[in-house]
Amino acid sequence: MKVDLDLFFQLQALYTDYALVIDAGQWEDWPAFFIDECEYKLQPRENHERGFPLSTLSFESKGMLMDRAYAIRETLFHDPYYQRHVIGTPVVRALRDGVIHSEANYAVFRTKYNKDSTVFNVGRYIDEVVQTEQGLKFAKRWCIYDSEMIPNSIIYPI
Repeated sequence: MKVDLDLFFQLQALYTDYALVIDAGQWEDWPAFFIDECEYKLQPRENHERGFPLSTLSFESKGMLMDRAYAIRETLFHDPYYQRHVIGTPVVRALRDGVIHSEANYAVFRTKYNKDSTVFNVGRYIDEVVQTEQGLKFAKRWCIYDSEMIPNSIIYPI
């Protein structure tokens, strides 16, 4: 499939900026990467491949993302840590009716204060991206992680 180079660079910038905001702990800026009627979920690969709906996290609107961002900052108590995303180059799978269907592999490393960095979560993003007046935004972001086992909690967005 042939994709306009400018559009591809915009998509790459969306993925990169998304990771930079999360890695910097700018939780209040995270929902701005999504349209109002969006979908964000974190799901194990096994459930995704079998068509099972059960997800570790599932949010169905920008408002729910804003609630999560508030909870991270103000109400959730956890052992704090840093995240660092390494995201592969996005692959455009389809471009239909103004919606970019794209995927990219990701690896998230976690560093707890005064401890070594560890691999935290690895998988792929399955995205639907749309053009808005503010630029490209996620309409859907599914984070499909490979391992059936996860740490006892996932606080920050992947």
